[in-house]
Amino acid sequence: MVKIGLSPWLALIMTLLVYAGSAQLAALPLMAAGAPVWLVFAAGCAVNLRFIIFAAALHPYFRHFSRWRRLLLGYLTSDIGFVLFMPRHGDAPAKGTPVQIRFFVGAAAGNWVTWQVSSIAGILLGGVVPQAWSLEFAAVLALTAIVVPMVASWPVVAAVGAAALAGWAGQPLPLRLGLILAVAAGVWAGVAAENALARRRAREDRA
Repeated sequence: MVKIGLSPWLALIMTLLVYAGSAQLAALPLMAAGAPVWLVFAAGCAVNLRFIIFAAALHPYFRHFSRWRRLLLGYLTSDIGFVLFMPRHGDAPAKGTPVQIRFFVGAAAGNWVTWQVSSIAGILLGGVVPQAWSLEFAAVLALTAIVVPMVASWPVVAAVGAAALAGWAGQPLPLRLGLILAVAAGVWAGVAAENALARRRAREDRA
């Protein structure tokens, strides 16, 4: 954030408000390229579409809370927290128990603190890190570590494959529009594969 021209204060505000690494990774190159504001916001929204799915899955656990508490829990929701929570409590017959809430908040709060401390350290100390270290590649590795374990079904394979191909083909597009193209292709392919599987199961059930 600092290296593209943001002041340390603006970078601190961004890391506190935009608690989404993928949105930051999508927005910063566009900001550096001088893209219009609407495109920066569109890119951030596009890469965070998965949080609509996260929210729908977590709704049964938090629906008894007030709107403001749900908004706070939504702000704290992250890929890692979701991946930790759902395998443990996704099949629980009772939703929203105190144990489930404490587990989610504990994981989410721990992740938030780690993220903010690391981000603030990077903002304050990033200028002294040699460019030759290429630490920006660590972000790619971190996202890869999150995505790979989730590729466990054919719809997800289809989504990842389509996004990868579209992202590669969209490299020549200006203002990183290839990213938007990759997200759209991935969502379309995943939904299409899921619908195809549903139709196949329906035919098998009728047979």
